[in-house]
Formats: sequence, C-alpha cells, structure tokens
Amino acid sequence: MVLKELCLLRGVSGDEGRVRDLIRAHVEKHATRVWTDPIGNLMAYKKGTEGKKHVLLAAHMDEVGFMVLGINDNGLLSYEPVGGIDARVVVSKPVLVGEKEVPGVIGAKAIHLQTRAEFEKVLKHEDLYIDIGASTKEEAEKLVSVGDYVSFRSDWREFGAGLVKVKALDDRVGCMTLMSLLENEYPCDITCAFTVQEEIGLRGAACVGHNVEADEAIVLEGTTSNDLGDVPSHLRVCRVGAGVAISFMDRASVSSRPVWQKLRDAAEEEGITWQFKQSVSGGNDAGAIQLSRDGVPTGVLSVPCRNIHSGASVAAFSDIEAQYRLADSYLRRQ
Repeated sequence: MVLKELCLLRGVSGDEGRVRDLIRAHVEKHATRVWTDPIGNLMAYKKGTEGKKHVLLAAHMDEVGFMVLGINDNGLLSYEPVGGIDARVVVSKPVLVGEKEVPGVIGAKAIHLQTRAEFEKVLKHEDLYIDIGASTKEEAEKLVSVGDYVSFRSDWREFGAGLVKVKALDDRVGCMTLMSLLENEYPCDITCAFTVQEEIGLRGAACVGHNVEADEAIVLEGTTSNDLGDVPSHLRVCRVGAGVAISFMDRASVSSRPVWQKLRDAAEEEGITWQFKQSVSGGNDAGAIQLSRDGVPTGVLSVPCRNIHSGASVAAFSDIEAQYRLADSYLRRQ
C-alpha cells in the first residue's frame, strides 16, 4: 500500500528527500512534466483535456520531528523539536537518529526520583533527552552528530473498524491523494505540489504560490480531530470516521467562499461523506498560497487525525477515501 510506504519513510521538515524520491518515481509515469524547485518542492504538472482552467493542488511531504542540539558528557542527546510537538506525547517514545537510523528513546527522570513539584509540573522538551545507549560523549559521537534529524520510530497497525495507526499521516494522506489524482484525466490543467517545510512555517508553499499561476487552489491535509473523552461536541473540531473535513477558516487562512461552496455542492451531489472543521485552529499551506501574487481563491480538504503530531496518529480509511473522491469530483466539474 502506497500510504504505508509513505508514512514509514522518514521526512522531518528540511529532510524530505526520501519521501520526494518515492513520490517522483510514481508521478513521472502520469504527469506531463515533473520537476523539483530550489527549496525542494516536488512539482507535477498535467495538461487537461480542455485547458479551461488551471488548478493547483498541494500537500506537504514533511512531518514533525526533532534535531540533535548537543551531545552530553553522559552520552545522552539534547534535542529541539522541529514543528509543533507537545512534550507530553514524546516521553518514552522510540526514535531514529541521523542517517544511520540509530535507535533511541526519549526519556525523563524516573518518577521515583522526582520531587513533588517536578511530578506535578508538565515536562518541557529541555527537561527530556534522547538515550541511544551510549555511556560517554565519545561513544555517542561515533554514532550521531549535532544537527542530525530525529524522527519518531513507528509501525503501521490497522485496527478497529477501518482505522490505521502510524506516524506522519499529516500529511502523507494528502500526498497519496495527489498521487492518485495524477493518474486521472481532467478537463482542467492541474499542478500537484508536494511541498516541503510546512510544519515550520509553510515555507515551501510560499514558493509554490509565487511561481504557479493557478486560478484556484485546493490544499489536501491531515488535521486534528478532538473526538476523544468528554470533550463537548462543539469543541471536537472534526471526527474520525465522519468524512472529509471542509474548512471555512483556520489560523492561517479563510477559504474562498465560491470554492468552499463548490466543494460542498460536489460532496452533496455525489453522496460523499463530509463534515465541517468546526474549530478555527491550526493552519496549513493554504495560508501561504492564498496570499501569493494577487491572491488565489483557495479551499482545504482535510482527513481527521487523532493524536496528530505524534508517533501514533490515527485515521479512518473511509475519510481518506472521501478526501480523494471529493477532490476528484471537484476537478471533474471544472
């Protein structure tokens, strides 16, 4: 399965090469032209059958992770998060460090040794370390270097009623959808942008928006769901298994009302399961693309993900399929 391959690849922001190589090998069979821009975005253009319009579609290749900041005398590694990662989700999690994929685990002072004050406070990243099994700085330096990327070590697990658990669903689900769309023929020209460095400031998308002269843009994302526990229904953002989420606004962009309405109409008329993203939260590549050149009418289609920005994100295959179906329907109507 392509999604499994994509998610298991390491691709922390700024280190997307493995993901890019896999995607390029696939899309070159279907696109009119494929190229990589100077910042690392992979671009795939496909000529439409009628050429009435040019639609840009974007999904980011990068995932959240870490970078080695220092190697301590005791062989433990200090690190910096790359992207938004809650320190509470990383304690005791396995990771892979550097090009050699050195196995490690993120740890903290044992609960038995913590003072009451330490026990009651939320740990910060600076309170944590990466243990790669080295007992001295010299030992560790033979295995890793300052500046090495660190990714979650995760496995693929299908469970429950059509759910999957793995890292990097945000946004390898969107990348897979773009790959599938490029296999089809549409009346409009399309450019599929597999962007870099979304998790650290929409950097790749800023370049894409500047260089691609599109009439409209659709961003395909993985977004946070908040449907666990006793969260009030109006704060649940979106729900896993309830369909693709159509955003009207987040912290980075406001969806173009005509594009938003066309997405809703397509979903209703095609019988595609969908839901609103109920919370004005988060952000994605639409924030950079929408503001490029003279402004680009933009919409966002997201797959709900539990435990997002962790090594154990969860999504429903039915929502992933709904994202593809709605993007496909939208392009066929251009």
